[in-house]
Amino acid sequence: MRKKSLYLAVSILMLLAFALAGCGAKTNDKAQNTASPAPAGESGSNAPAEGDDNLLAQVKAAGVLKVGLMGTYAPYNFLNENKEIDGFDADIAKDVAKRLGVKAEFAPQDFSGLIPSLQASKIDVIISQVTITDERKQQIDFTQPYITNQVKIIVRESNDSITKLEDFKGKNIGVGLGTNDEAYLRNEVLPQVGKFNIKTYDDVITSLQDLNAGRIDATINNLYALKPIVDKNGYKVKAVGEAIKSDSAGIAVRKNNPEFLAALDQALTDMKSDGTYTTIFKKWFGEEPASK
Repeated sequence: MRKKSLYLAVSILMLLAFALAGCGAKTNDKAQNTASPAPAGESGSNAPAEGDDNLLAQVKAAGVLKVGLMGTYAPYNFLNENKEIDGFDADIAKDVAKRLGVKAEFAPQDFSGLIPSLQASKIDVIISQVTITDERKQQIDFTQPYITNQVKIIVRESNDSITKLEDFKGKNIGVGLGTNDEAYLRNEVLPQVGKFNIKTYDDVITSLQDLNAGRIDATINNLYALKPIVDKNGYKVKAVGEAIKSDSAGIAVRKNNPEFLAALDQALTDMKSDGTYTTIFKKWFGEEPASK
């Protein structure tokens, strides 16, 4: 009896041990399965919810600043005789890149595609006469202005019927697609002067060709942009009246990249302080930049 009792007690203890081991395993599995999830915005990667993960560091590591511009907007940015991107914007981009310790790499495209390309991270910046506006500030960030342009009405030399915005009524007016000038015509001029037809263009050359041929009655642009095209092609056009507005352009950057934006701003500040900016401006426009 004593042996049987001892055997029974040992068996009971062994069964209890197995049962406890099984419960422990289930408890551990449950603890693992109910572990706290990763904070919102964190997954397998360390990418932030907004902005780039230190875009300045990425640009420096790559050794390249990817610059979006039109490439058809002389003297600001254009393809020179050596098939290289040249112009005022290009020189600004090269100097900014140099001050960041990298080289500028240009990605020419239609103006209307520049902001989408920037937002899609295909380029790092836009340096292509992008006018600083409140509307654009909702989509992208800007550095300080690097140029201010005076915009005037441009007509054929034989046209004496258009000298001011009010004369646009009933006429065909050309303007760059997706530009601040287009928004200005649609949002401000149209409601003031009455109905006129707006025809949009992907580049300045085509708009001037149409103006010269009489397919449109007028366009608006700044004289710096028009002069080299008019001189080269012999277009019979002229600027009339006073400047209708002035636009300040800045370097455009994706939202929420404060370190990168600050570095670009500092590069522009230093460029203006040490005389480099004045040298570049005089090279392309033949005069001193306007004093602030």
